Amino acid sequence: MKDEGLWACHLGPELGGQGFGQLKLALMNEKLGRNSLAPTIFGCQAPDTGNAEIIAHYGTEAQKARWLQPLLNGEIRSAFSMSEPTGGSDPLTFRTRAVLDGNEWVINGEKWFSTNAKYSKLLVVYAVTDPDAKDPYRRTSIFLVPTDTPGVEIVRNVAVGGGGEIGGGNEGYVRYNDVRVPYDALLGDRGAAFVIAQTRLGGGRVHHAMRTVGACKHALDLMCQRAVSRTTRDGRLADLQMVQEQIADSWIQLEMFRLLVLRTAWLIDKHKDYQKVRKDIAAIKVAMPKVYHDIATKAAHLHGALGVSNEMPFMHMVTSSLVMGIADGPTEVHKVTVAKQVLKDYRPDNDLFPAYHIPKLREEAEKRYAKELGEIREHYAGRREKKSEPV
Repeated sequence: MKDEGLWACHLGPELGGQGFGQLKLALMNEKLGRNSLAPTIFGCQAPDTGNAEIIAHYGTEAQKARWLQPLLNGEIRSAFSMSEPTGGSDPLTFRTRAVLDGNEWVINGEKWFSTNAKYSKLLVVYAVTDPDAKDPYRRTSIFLVPTDTPGVEIVRNVAVGGGGEIGGGNEGYVRYNDVRVPYDALLGDRGAAFVIAQTRLGGGRVHHAMRTVGACKHALDLMCQRAVSRTTRDGRLADLQMVQEQIADSWIQLEMFRLLVLRTAWLIDKHKDYQKVRKDIAAIKVAMPKVYHDIATKAAHLHGALGVSNEMPFMHMVTSSLVMGIADGPTEVHKVTVAKQVLKDYRPDNDLFPAYHIPKLREEAEKRYAKELGEIREHYAGRREKKSEPV
């Protein structure tokens, strides 16, 4: 992929990428989303992409030399160690602490669903450093912790979805037992974890949505292929109106979602600031799991018993759709974000009846256009008088 100029296209040329921009990247990710191995082959797999992005933006030159280039080259893997068993991904509930002891930070706590921790060389760890800070969003900091640091314990690995053996997944349950790292393991400013996280998570949410467009298109293609191929006593599935309805609904859902994703990508390219596109990013994050779930479920159903077996991809798709409703923040949180951002453009009207109350609008119109209305009334009154005159 490097020789073809398609490696790490989400990054700028100064970081070894192609600098595609979000809109072009969205079109590319539609293709990559059809195969779960594709992002790794093209050097844009999670969570390494997001981790590399924040190191590039906030890391020191020493941190970049040690971690960034190996990540960009695909030589090492990393894990995003943020969520906790006790409070999920809500930063105000974190219990993992990092205490300064001389020139070292001592980290204690537990993290949950640290994806690919067992394969990683680097853990990007969120820990509370300033529990008494007045601003609750300035209490947590980020640390770059080598996975082989003494005290790092992977308690077990958790798998997503049903089936498989306990302990055989890729989601690490990690315990930090008096883990000591030097002072300069701190990424960015002390207490800046929340700000840094928004840089990382904003891009991650968009890229998830881009790839989900491709996954939904893949499910729709398989659904349509099944519909035109499978026959019953009454003919092809494709000739049945209820099947046609499912295909039509799926295509409409996908196209609406795709256009919303492309528009959001365009806005990011335009503003160069995730915060200015916060509402739109939250909106695609809300739409993503529902669209994916609806299309994948319909595709599975059209395949009958085969569709729910492990010989077809649909149950993995359904599980992935549920994951998309949780990863990088639950759907409910993003709905609140959308609503708050929309409501910012409106101001209250505290009269007994709202400004758009029809009698009130009529009264205002009559005052504003009193002259014109008077002329119209005189004109029609004159016409009525003429009609009433005898011939």
